[in-house]
Amino acid sequence: MFKKKTSGKKIAEMSFLDHLEELRWCLIKIIISVTILMFAAFPFSGKFIQLLCLPNNSLPNPPKLIFLKPSGMLMVRMNVSIALGLIASLPVIFYQLWKFVSPGLLPKEKKVVLPVILFSTLCFLTGAVFAYLVMIPFILPFMYSMATEDIEATLNISEYIGFVVRIILVSGLVFEMPMIVFFLTKLGILQPKMLRKFRRYAIVINFIIAAILTPPDPISQILLAVPLLILYEVSILVSATVYRKKKKAEELLAN
Repeated sequence: MFKKKTSGKKIAEMSFLDHLEELRWCLIKIIISVTILMFAAFPFSGKFIQLLCLPNNSLPNPPKLIFLKPSGMLMVRMNVSIALGLIASLPVIFYQLWKFVSPGLLPKEKKVVLPVILFSTLCFLTGAVFAYLVMIPFILPFMYSMATEDIEATLNISEYIGFVVRIILVSGLVFEMPMIVFFLTKLGILQPKMLRKFRRYAIVINFIIAAILTPPDPISQILLAVPLLILYEVSILVSATVYRKKKKAEELLAN
């Protein structure tokens, strides 16, 4: 049997199947939110496609963007709408995850739910903006520079949009590192001294992660690895703060 706190001193017993049922409903609510916002974003997908094409079109000699099938632009608009639905649903996603991951919300913990949701959303959006304004404008010229004089670049719009959206989403997820550390420290899985101890290994792992998540070129890997290292240091500070408050709360309860 599993225990889940429901209020101050009241504790409700939950079986493994109860937890699975709770997870199922969390996922259903997330899917409903993404679906509704995806359809709501579809009429505006053309404007967002123009925005995503801006890093390419603002280059001195930009490659021409084309679509190769009659349904090509429809699929591009659908993919962009799905991405917009996911981003717009971030508050719902983080709220549902918070409800499921938390072992039970005490009155004091309920007060921090809104700040946690807002900060998690802000972290993701910061990563997305960083990718759009910094990573993509550096990556595209480098990738295009691999062409020869005899080859003219003409890009399939679906591949270009997929490439750009993937970098934006990956960067947004990477910037969630401090919040992931916050949850793991709160659950007692991580401690700040553990993060400090493995700092040297984390540097190597961060570069490996950057190499896996980004296109196979050194520019994009470095552009993602450097923020990862900074976020790791921020995560140590977050973990230390949460751990210190947790210890104080335990000492007060013990007394």
